[in-house]
Amino acid sequence: MKVLDLLKKEFTIAYLKGEKKEDVINELIDLFQKDARVLDIDKVRDCVLEREQIMSTGVGKGFAIPHGKTDAVTDILAAFGKTGKPIEYDSLDGQPVHLVFLLVGKDNLVSKHIKLLSRISRMMNKDDFREKLMHANSVDEILEIFGKEEENYFEL
Repeated sequence: MKVLDLLKKEFTIAYLKGEKKEDVINELIDLFQKDARVLDIDKVRDCVLEREQIMSTGVGKGFAIPHGKTDAVTDILAAFGKTGKPIEYDSLDGQPVHLVFLLVGKDNLVSKHIKLLSRISRMMNKDDFREKLMHANSVDEILEIFGKEEENYFEL
């Protein structure tokens, strides 16, 4: 499995409207509203926001990976968006966030969930990759950047 297997056009936003951490997370979760793999959107929202309260998923360098595991989905889902302007996110490095990658997994798919989080983190830690995403102007361009970057990685 690759990140691009999960990250589809309908789950990608070139310009998030939210100006606060919770707004941005909710905006991405809302993309899953009509997905048949989501059994209870409110439980999905709760699991991600509760995880965020435990410790910020703003990992530094301008990106965040909000995530959660729940029985309210039947598989792993992913969404991505970039903010119109930097948002305060309580990041580990104290810097605002521009890039947000949401990952929600079924509670019994822990190994796959962790492998995907690790892959996303490795990708997002690359300065040139983040820079390309920051300058992307469309969903198609964002997905193309993810696809090209993932050519460097093995199948999960």
